[in-house]
Amino acid sequence: MAGGAFATAGTARERAEQYKGKVTSYVVIACIIAAVGGSLFGYDIGVSGGVTSMDAFLEKFFHTVYENKKFAHENNYCKYNNQGLAAFTSSLYLAGLVATLVASPITRKYGRRVSILCGGVSFFIGAVLNASAVNMAMLLLGRIMLGVGIGFGNQAVPLYLSEMAPTHLRGALNMMFQLATTLGIFTANMINYGTQHLETWGWRLSLGLAVVPASLMTVGGILLPETPNSLIERGLNEQGRKVLEKIRGTADVNAEFEDMLDASEFANSIKHPFRNILERRNRPELVMAIFMPTFQILTGINSILFYAPVLFQSMGFGGNASLYSSALTGAVLASSTFISIATVDRLGRRALLISGGIQMITCQVIVAVILGFKFGENQELSKGFSILVVVVICLFVVAFGWSWGPLGWTVPSEIFPLEIRSAGQSITVAVNLLFTFIIAQSFLSLLCALKFGIFLFFAGWITIMTIFVYVFLPETKGIPIEEMKYVWREHWFWKRIVPKYPEVDESNRG
Repeated sequence: MAGGAFATAGTARERAEQYKGKVTSYVVIACIIAAVGGSLFGYDIGVSGGVTSMDAFLEKFFHTVYENKKFAHENNYCKYNNQGLAAFTSSLYLAGLVATLVASPITRKYGRRVSILCGGVSFFIGAVLNASAVNMAMLLLGRIMLGVGIGFGNQAVPLYLSEMAPTHLRGALNMMFQLATTLGIFTANMINYGTQHLETWGWRLSLGLAVVPASLMTVGGILLPETPNSLIERGLNEQGRKVLEKIRGTADVNAEFEDMLDASEFANSIKHPFRNILERRNRPELVMAIFMPTFQILTGINSILFYAPVLFQSMGFGGNASLYSSALTGAVLASSTFISIATVDRLGRRALLISGGIQMITCQVIVAVILGFKFGENQELSKGFSILVVVVICLFVVAFGWSWGPLGWTVPSEIFPLEIRSAGQSITVAVNLLFTFIIAQSFLSLLCALKFGIFLFFAGWITIMTIFVYVFLPETKGIPIEEMKYVWREHWFWKRIVPKYPEVDESNRG
């Protein structure tokens, strides 16, 4: 009889030490294909900021902003302050928030592949609608379909990567999602840089090329194998073992397979995962599912990535220079992710998060000081200080790229026990998209109201979240995903809340 849910920590650790297997080409290829889902998220982040700074797009859909940009002597910080323009960016993330709640039961009942496939198809439809939009209604409908695609993709892909990866390389392989996201941002920035010269229809090409990653994700959803965890959870034990043997490159998978059976038996006894995650024994996972994505967005990174061209133009950079600068930050972000991939399973999650936080705080304060003393409301930065601002912002992006960028997704995706894994990931994605929506909708107004103080605003949040990690987040490197629950029982704070042995609400069991 499976009893892993009630095993002692010592027994569980002994079994975890018996895990066998190696990194096979099969699992690497599967993870690369699945991670393409991250490129959808990244491509939209990158393309939105560039398109919203293109004159042809603004003239067609946001004429007031176009007039302010071209003819009005508006405060540097306020020339793009328009709630309609902000809604173009933020509507996608509100739709994604709703979609991920729908994606959670689908991911659990029908598998990770189905959600990946749904995400690819929805994003493809949204890209076509945006590229061919002739009015605001069509444009917003396309954004909503893109949001549905991101909701499904962000729900399923990190789970897929965590479940396919061997324990000792789970962090690195899981970061394929963030790497794809950053490459999507960089690709979008470079496309925007090229299409800005196509005066009347460049924005359509930028938005329409999103069909490429959407198509790749859709094909991946058809061709990818299902994760062994998902197969076993749905009662397909033999299929699950065969996939596990194939991705580990050995038939000796008894220890890992037994852990999956134990987790599956307990998971299938839970009727209501969302109610189950509220139980006391799951309190640490719930806290991390809420705070990790919240803090990731409150670094201010999305403000820089969404509105990089707008932000740089507000600082006095010309149109070409602003897009070039945003392309540079995209390239830096993509490159810095490799640092995290190379070090996360050696240095651990906490070291990267804390050191990254310190560097981001420093950079935000430096930018605020430069703008506060050298950049007035109706003047441009000197060439020297403009270069310095770009350099410091790039250093900020580097720190995010090897810390909170990838780990904001990796940590939540690896800590949930199977019975609440889909619900937990759904909460993580929903919170991420909620705060992405809030920041995307409010950033232009915050920039207008706080001016250079916007950077101090984000620096304050980064300080809080760095302290949070130091105090409350235990190290998770090298811990098998099905044995993660024992980490909380050994942590100085969480062991006061989490019972030594799982206490199950019998009313929530089947």
